[in-house]
Amino acid sequence: MTPIIAADLDTILDAPLAWERFAGKTILIAGAGGFLPAWMVWTLARLNQRSGRAPCRIIALVRDPKRAEARLGHLATDPNVLLVQADVAQVSADVLAQFGPFSFLIHAASAAAPTAYLKDPVGTVLANIVGVNTLLDLARRDGAEGVLYFSSGEVYGETGPGLISESDYGYLDPTKLRSCYGEAKRAAETLCVAHHEQFGVPVRIVRPLHTYGPGISLNDGRVFSDFVADIVSRRDLVLRSDGSAKRPFCYVADATLGFFTVLLKGNDATPYMVGNPQGLVSIKELALLLTREAFPERGLSVRFASPEDALPKTPISGSLPDIRRIQHLGWVPTTSVITGFRRTVMSFESQGSQLA
Repeated sequence: MTPIIAADLDTILDAPLAWERFAGKTILIAGAGGFLPAWMVWTLARLNQRSGRAPCRIIALVRDPKRAEARLGHLATDPNVLLVQADVAQVSADVLAQFGPFSFLIHAASAAAPTAYLKDPVGTVLANIVGVNTLLDLARRDGAEGVLYFSSGEVYGETGPGLISESDYGYLDPTKLRSCYGEAKRAAETLCVAHHEQFGVPVRIVRPLHTYGPGISLNDGRVFSDFVADIVSRRDLVLRSDGSAKRPFCYVADATLGFFTVLLKGNDATPYMVGNPQGLVSIKELALLLTREAFPERGLSVRFASPEDALPKTPISGSLPDIRRIQHLGWVPTTSVITGFRRTVMSFESQGSQLA
């Protein structure tokens, strides 16, 4: 763990949330080897070190041992963290029950980058439907205090520019392969609501938007990951589109605090958008900010890819997230784009490696 990550975790835990609710509890985190859920694991492990209360027990469900080792390997000797290798789409509630009973369950097991979910669309759908159903069933049986489902901004479909809230939805064609992710997230949210209404499961939903920070995969094909990899490697930043698409970039420490805020304070069966409206910039603007303001001393340039390497223009131009619902819970992002990306690059450079 880098000093930047450690400082970010302490900032998260300094927030006025009811962290004592985790004391002595067992928490299941599915997909724990992924970027966002790994931050949930790190935060809880850091809480154990700081709190002075009975430690929580973290059951980290992972499908890819190599990726889990990269992100969670430093916790291998932590007696309160247990890594369990299993595919959430295939493992049964009975198998998972042997590690419980669980007070809290977090489902964040799914491919998230297009390069990943387009390679395994069936697995993506099943992780978000079969896997979610398994955890919700387990939560009902254990009488869990809270369940957190990681959905996505992809549920909004094709939206135009302007303000978008949790109740706004655009077009999403279920027959397009790329829709395997967005449609699976939509169906899983419906399943969460159904379990709450029919069985009283206390499930909350978060919809993260374009989250970046230390620990991101630098080879997943997403443009902000490419930019960080380029800066770490001292390469010019290459735009493979016209760069006009806008995205609201949110630093991962801010987002992680948002996730815990929803888990501990959110309303059941209710989606909360976790994004940073102040971070809304176009891809071209982001590249220029990084080269000219965040890292001007490196002398990097921004250039366009050759026509044969260019990507097709995205139909989603970018919307401004309306985060008033989660703001009512007391959460607001505070990290600027420049500060967040500087911390991300410096974190990677301080460890001398790139996480897969």
